[in-house]
Amino acid sequence: MMTRKLFGTDGVRGTANIEPMTAEMALKLGMAAGRHFTRGDHRHMVVIGKDTRLSGYLLEPALTAGFISVGMDVMLLGPLPTPAVAMLTRSLRADLGVMISASHNPYEDNGIKLFGPDGYKLSDEDELTIEASMFNGLEAYRVGSDHLGRAKRLDDANGRYIEYAKNTFPRGLRLDGLKIVVDCANGAAYKVAPTVLWELGAEVVPVAVNPDGFNINKDCGSLHTEVMRQQVVTHGAHLGIALDGDADRVVLCDELGHMIDGDQLMALVGDLWSRSGQLKGGGVVATVMSNLGLERFLDQRGLGLARTNVGDRYVLEHMRKEGYNVGGEQSGHIILSDYSTTGDGLVAALQVLAALVQSGKPASEMLRLFQPLPQILKNVRVTNSSVAEVLAAAAVTTAIADGESRLKGRGRLLIRKSGTEPLIRVMAEGEDEALVTAVVDDIIETIRRVAG
Repeated sequence: MMTRKLFGTDGVRGTANIEPMTAEMALKLGMAAGRHFTRGDHRHMVVIGKDTRLSGYLLEPALTAGFISVGMDVMLLGPLPTPAVAMLTRSLRADLGVMISASHNPYEDNGIKLFGPDGYKLSDEDELTIEASMFNGLEAYRVGSDHLGRAKRLDDANGRYIEYAKNTFPRGLRLDGLKIVVDCANGAAYKVAPTVLWELGAEVVPVAVNPDGFNINKDCGSLHTEVMRQQVVTHGAHLGIALDGDADRVVLCDELGHMIDGDQLMALVGDLWSRSGQLKGGGVVATVMSNLGLERFLDQRGLGLARTNVGDRYVLEHMRKEGYNVGGEQSGHIILSDYSTTGDGLVAALQVLAALVQSGKPASEMLRLFQPLPQILKNVRVTNSSVAEVLAAAAVTTAIADGESRLKGRGRLLIRKSGTEPLIRVMAEGEDEALVTAVVDDIIETIRRVAG
């Protein structure tokens, strides 16, 4: 199998205007991806959305030029959530969808995610083929000057997604009487999320809805929830919603300002959909990072928890292969495949709001379905050795085996390497927090000693 140079677990990502996130790379990617998805004699089209980073102005025209040069028409969507781009790729019968975003990263970074005509992220095979084309003979893909593509803006892109999101909310229900704080991370959902909640009847307190190109995810959004929680308590709101920069993940807080993560959301939706007969696959798909408390909660209700590697693409692959319709990550990527082909923070939040409306209970009572087990996660940066060498060292394997033995029957241990940095991540969870902490610290200390 070929080695990836550009594509990671979620498209291409890096610091804007530094290799590989340059205009030159984006131009080549547009040409190669456009060529790869040119099939048949019809007029081909790609839709391009973006978040609110300043560097979107760098990458969007470069991608556009690449697609046009291989004869593909371009439909520009402007700032719009990642799931909206996936939805519009299908809705408009486009041959390809592109989202320019680095998700929850700071503004200095940017990324490019690609969606096939079915609205799903590309397979490893498609990405490898596109990547190989970028470095080999792009000149042959250029069309004649009479066959160049055209570019135009889709003026009602926001409106289309707003209507789509509202249609995922159960018919006959309204949000009248609810006060909701929504933190849009100064990102892609800054217009659409407050509008959807308002049109469904809620009183909306918007937070981080003034993007300036630099403030995306800065002290706001799903990774920085302090302001959202304060606003919920200050305004006496019923619920707080925090999205990330491209709105494909969400975390919530109840009326007391207490956080509700993706594991609790999957527990809620999985349980509700099971009781209503909507759940498929007999359970929920989550990653190895999801709390053991979620697994036990589902087990008590006769439901299973299938675990995958970290990354929403792996969750989605398992869901599609095995026929599940609820999956996600503890971090807030919630995939409800009855509605969307990727994580959709706003749609997930609407399902939670529907449950709140139907129950009449406060969020603090409704949304905390299980007590999470103490979970400790620590990272070790490995500088002078390779991660693989350190993990293979006898002292490290012995320390890991010892930790597993100490937790046996009372918790679990997970050691994994980062996909983007020279880090080793050590996670343990169990009923005894002191034991869990000791196990993690002992392994961390051994890794540091071995790595020098």
